[in-house]
Amino acid sequence: MDEPGRIFVAKSDTPHYLTLALGNRHGLVTGATGTGKTVTLQVLAEGFSARGVPVFAADIKGDLSGVSQPGYGQDFVVKRAEEVGLEYDPDQFPVQFWDIFGEQGTPVRATISEMGPLLLGRLLGLNDIQGGVLNIAFKLADDEKLLLLDMKDLRALLADMADHADELIKTYGNVSKATIGAIQRQLLVLEQQGGDKFFGEPALDIADLMLIDKRGRGTINILAADKLMAAPQLYATFLLWLMSELFERLPEVGDPDKPKLVFFFDEAHLLFNDAPAALLRQIEQVVRLIRSKGVGVYFVTQNPLDVPDTVLGQLGNRVQHALRAYTPRDQKAVKAAAETFRPNPDLDTAQVIMQLGKGEALVSFLEGNGVPAMVQRALVVPPAARVGPVTPEERRQTLAASPLRGKYDEAVDRESAFEILTRKNAGATEADAGGGGFLGGVLGSVFGGGAKSGSRPSTRMSTTEVVVRSAARSMASTAGRQIANALLRGLLGGLTRR
Repeated sequence: MDEPGRIFVAKSDTPHYLTLALGNRHGLVTGATGTGKTVTLQVLAEGFSARGVPVFAADIKGDLSGVSQPGYGQDFVVKRAEEVGLEYDPDQFPVQFWDIFGEQGTPVRATISEMGPLLLGRLLGLNDIQGGVLNIAFKLADDEKLLLLDMKDLRALLADMADHADELIKTYGNVSKATIGAIQRQLLVLEQQGGDKFFGEPALDIADLMLIDKRGRGTINILAADKLMAAPQLYATFLLWLMSELFERLPEVGDPDKPKLVFFFDEAHLLFNDAPAALLRQIEQVVRLIRSKGVGVYFVTQNPLDVPDTVLGQLGNRVQHALRAYTPRDQKAVKAAAETFRPNPDLDTAQVIMQLGKGEALVSFLEGNGVPAMVQRALVVPPAARVGPVTPEERRQTLAASPLRGKYDEAVDRESAFEILTRKNAGATEADAGGGGFLGGVLGSVFGGGAKSGSRPSTRMSTTEVVVRSAARSMASTAGRQIANALLRGLLGGLTRR
């Protein structure tokens, strides 16, 4: 039942297909834990990849990584293939592993500037006042042409703002040192969670998420998210940043024959939890408009209530696995899920949701005119690749064969705000120490200060080196004054004796 323009997803009395030309109209996969959401995600990812559409998906438990390896006829897979009228044909797909921490995949990085103050403020959990100061920091960096690439750049800028708070108020408004201190503390918390590994260069090139292999198959980009889930704000903010980058960088294509990229957002409730109104508006806007860039966004979560109504209404392709109604909230979720489908007069949707077995689902995909089909109860087809995680050795082999090998492996630390501000402050310290003049130049050369004031050093100094250099300058200045006094006394003494 393999068709070029459609993906075979499930079967009841008839097969149910997701139409590629409508794949950028977004989708939703929901259901309780253990009902088959991950397998459905794998089926969709394989279907898109086989038809030349790259995919990006987070792998929360590591189970999705098996798509890089050929299936081997697990009993439940073969049985399901027979039930839906398929001859099981093992297959594997091109996969690129990514990892923000650089442990289970190619490192993923973004710069502080690319993240922007709104997303970074959400990541740090800043209040409105703190977010306002963060906005001032970004504006100041733009005005002073200071690159904000990594966390030490932002820390250096904030420290410089605290030192010059009285001057900034004239142009940018009140900048409280206490507020800056609070932001610095949040940066420290983020750094301890490993967030500092995410900020820096080389930054991710969006084009590297859209690779097609020699067989014409789209690469399935898998983000290792098992460790990342311990920092849910970092996880949600990173994926929202990625969607925003896709929206900003990709050209308008309208409604293509197939999506340019399909983006799966697992544990989607983390995106919306405690999100301020401004951020929710941004999410809604990105989801609504990114369709015209040829990108489909598919949310995967347990409960349809996890997704705001303004976003839920834009998700045309639906797969609903079983829900359990043990609490009033669960019952409300069942009712909400049932009401989002186009009614089927032959099906009590709310009742069936609670009766679905593992691998069963209620499905409704957009038809040719963009209208949702009537909801149907169906069996989800089995994946062709392995169901379950890869071994560490298999992951290493996949990474070794990656066309991106070596491109992102090593971090690059070019001159940016930290180096510029450190040099500026070191220069101010030298001026205050009185290290100029003839003797200062002589002794400065001894202590490594032979460069002219204001000239650019041949190599960048670390913070420790700056402190040592400053101490040396101070010693040179003191020693210079002592030697000058001694010479002067000797000279005057000689004249007196004459």
